[in-house]
Amino acid sequence: MAKRKTKYVCQECGYESAKWMGKCPSCNSWNTMVEEIEASAVRGRGSFSSGTQTVSKPESITSIESQKEPRITTSMKEFNRVLGGGIVLGSLVLIGGDPGIGKSTLLLQISSQLAGKEVPVLYVSGEESTRQTKLRADRLGIKEDLLYVLSETNLFDIGKQIEEVRPSFVVIDSIQTIFKEEVTSAPGSVSQVRECTVELMKIAKSNGIPIFIVGHVTKEGAIAGPRLLEHMVDAVLYFEGERHHTYRILRGVKNRFGSTNEMGIFEMKEEGLREVLNPSEIFLEERSEGTAGSTVVASMEGTRPVLVEIQALISPTSFGNPRRTATGIDHNRVPLLMAVLEKRVGLMLQNQDAYIKVAGGVKLDEPAIDLALAVSIASSFRDQPTNPDDIFVGEVGLTGEIRRVSRIEQRVQEAAKLGFKRVICPKNNLDGWSYPKGIQVIGVSTVQEALEVGIIR
Repeated sequence: MAKRKTKYVCQECGYESAKWMGKCPSCNSWNTMVEEIEASAVRGRGSFSSGTQTVSKPESITSIESQKEPRITTSMKEFNRVLGGGIVLGSLVLIGGDPGIGKSTLLLQISSQLAGKEVPVLYVSGEESTRQTKLRADRLGIKEDLLYVLSETNLFDIGKQIEEVRPSFVVIDSIQTIFKEEVTSAPGSVSQVRECTVELMKIAKSNGIPIFIVGHVTKEGAIAGPRLLEHMVDAVLYFEGERHHTYRILRGVKNRFGSTNEMGIFEMKEEGLREVLNPSEIFLEERSEGTAGSTVVASMEGTRPVLVEIQALISPTSFGNPRRTATGIDHNRVPLLMAVLEKRVGLMLQNQDAYIKVAGGVKLDEPAIDLALAVSIASSFRDQPTNPDDIFVGEVGLTGEIRRVSRIEQRVQEAAKLGFKRVICPKNNLDGWSYPKGIQVIGVSTVQEALEVGIIR
């Protein structure tokens, strides 16, 4: 009898080694190397992708016909927006999020909407029984006959049911519970997740069935398993938000069939998730006017402009090293902009604590929020409020200049739609387009000019 070969695989990044090591040399994680038995090269009954294997031949790029990918649209416009216009046939989509954030609720509602359009849907749950899924469906008011529920973790049996039911949409909840018999490691391991995802990809591509797989996340917020998992799928969606708050954000970080960094806003109700079509009103509804340290920025989330409030609190420090705390933005931007304000504007901020917060739980990462952040810090330090009808947009350079931003037209139109009167933006963005009626667009070249225009004295 041949001796079984073993290997040690890192459960964080998928690095393989012939011997055990306490620290993974690839991702530098400790105690993540787990012993696994190498899979046999001979495939058994676990491979069930339909169709005969053909040999592909290279084609000239000019001889290939261009065609638009057919899509399945749901009743949730926010969900369609994040995916780039709907669900592409034969696509494999990975959705991740914290436990209890609402991933299963969202996918069950999407499955119900598709089943209501005479589209057969198979919802595979490896974490809940069919009765538990039924209880969730009753709470959401789901009663579609074409929505089939399966409680199974064996990948071969799941493939057999897909061949029998022939659904037009499949949900796997979650990929960490599915196992393949030929792989000897435990469900949720790197080998199991990788092999099961490959088989599901074959099913999706060969049969033209869109498959959504749910992935667990680590304590750092990244999807558990190797990064290879995110490279294999067609789209990666993150479902974000605080569990104790009602608003959820569906963010696309990878999409082969549409733009990335799109964002959809949902509100968690007792009867399920409800889409928020105008998130700017939600983020600004509790804004207090006439308070120092509060500014509004028009940020682009994918192709959509969103107006968000940035709050700053500057107070004298009682420690040797002043604190710099930021929520919703990169904390490294705070000391950088404070250094610019101190050097170019003359504000003595080196002995001040700075607390920055983006209201509503949104995470902003584009450079266009620099100007609003700098004005908010200066407003709180001087204890002078900004005009509540002003919007600030612009990137701040280290020499204090205000740099051009992209899509200024959409940002100004969104501000005008919500009743704002002025937009302070880079002077280089003023040419080549017409302003909406009822709003004044003011161009500035430096941070000093922006503070003179925006802060009430």
